[in-house]
Amino acid sequence: MTDADFIRNTRDSYDKIAEDYTEQFPSGLGDRPVDRGLVAAFAELVRARGPEPVADLGSGPGHVTAHLRDLGLQVFGVDLSPRMVALARQSHPGLRFHVGSMTALDLPDQTLGGIFSLFSVIHVPESELPALCEEFSRVLVPGGYALLCFQTDPATTRLRLTERFGHDITLDYHWHDPTRVAELLTEAGLLVEAHCVLQPPEGANRPRAFLLARKR
Repeated sequence: MTDADFIRNTRDSYDKIAEDYTEQFPSGLGDRPVDRGLVAAFAELVRARGPEPVADLGSGPGHVTAHLRDLGLQVFGVDLSPRMVALARQSHPGLRFHVGSMTALDLPDQTLGGIFSLFSVIHVPESELPALCEEFSRVLVPGGYALLCFQTDPATTRLRLTERFGHDITLDYHWHDPTRVAELLTEAGLLVEAHCVLQPPEGANRPRAFLLARKR
């Protein structure tokens, strides 16, 4: 298998585990006040910037998309998994969700006031990150914001799961170096305004990196 298979494998794996995943992770952000504070700051910046919509990329069951709406954003969700999108539409009928890939967004240039990605770039291989950052830059309006959150691990860069919740899957996790991701965002024309690494909460294994960037 090559990195080119990651979209199909990620989609198929989440289709299989969608219901179990939604039950196991009902809120996405949980009760972590620092995480929620960073997301609230992102929402405030986007609202102050202008009226353009925000894309929640890797929106899963839609709980975080709903949270962003409650923070005053005009937001919609995008996810690779048709089953995840169906569950999100069922749980949040007032919001828009569609199937798509963050690596090739079905959006015109300079459309979005904000991009939010919570624990979804971890399924994108290192080799695909430069193109991903270019895609984010393409769809953001000048002055638009991106907030990326992803786990990182100084000891290893990749993990493959072949089973989860009793289902046979092929799902790769990539623990990206936040400094490298920040460099790629900068090369794509975004100014990284905040770079934060939070220690693992109780019960978790890896730090969480938050990168807030603004398109020049």
